[in-house]
Amino acid sequence: MFDSIIAGNAWQTILRGLLVTVQISGLGLLLGTALGVVFCAARISRHKWLSVPFRLIISFMRGTPVLLLLMFIYFVVFSGIRINAMFIAVLAFGLNSGAHIAEIMRSALGGVDKMQVEAARMLGASKLLAFFHITLPQATKIAKPVYQNAIVSLIQWTSVAGYIAITDLTRVVNNIGTRTGDPFLALFLGMILYLILSYIVYGIFGLMERRAKQHG
Repeated sequence: MFDSIIAGNAWQTILRGLLVTVQISGLGLLLGTALGVVFCAARISRHKWLSVPFRLIISFMRGTPVLLLLMFIYFVVFSGIRINAMFIAVLAFGLNSGAHIAEIMRSALGGVDKMQVEAARMLGASKLLAFFHITLPQATKIAKPVYQNAIVSLIQWTSVAGYIAITDLTRVVNNIGTRTGDPFLALFLGMILYLILSYIVYGIFGLMERRAKQHG
């Protein structure tokens, strides 16, 4: 452990790689959530000229491996253009997660009992008021566990960011294992750190759920 991680300040390199992974995951999640809202709204639109193209876009993004999407944007879309690789990574992971989040939102909205909305409308509530007070709270509760898993999946997907020369956690521990000739320890440590990130997400959602019950 000392020779592989502590000596030569390899642990500092690991922390920097971990920070890069957290940054890509966080920014990708913010972009993905924003895109998910837009994609979902367009997907469930009554206008076919809007819903049909976004249905195809969502299907394409969900069906395309995130690594291929990442490489396509980096080596094809922005080929010959000097642009920060972090920006491309956030864009690729944001697009991919946005498509998945859009479907999570659509399924959650579809799971809300429409009779409750109709009853509220009959009592004089506007469509917007019924959405924010009836549909949205219930849809959020339905979507929360799946959204949580989507965040964990996004963190794991970022492990391919090294393919476009980003020194993330996966690339760092792989480099350390190659340099020291002892890949087991470095790679195992990387797995533990990804696991810790995942359980931090689970902990945050668990805390939010407990607080919601206390205020409920």
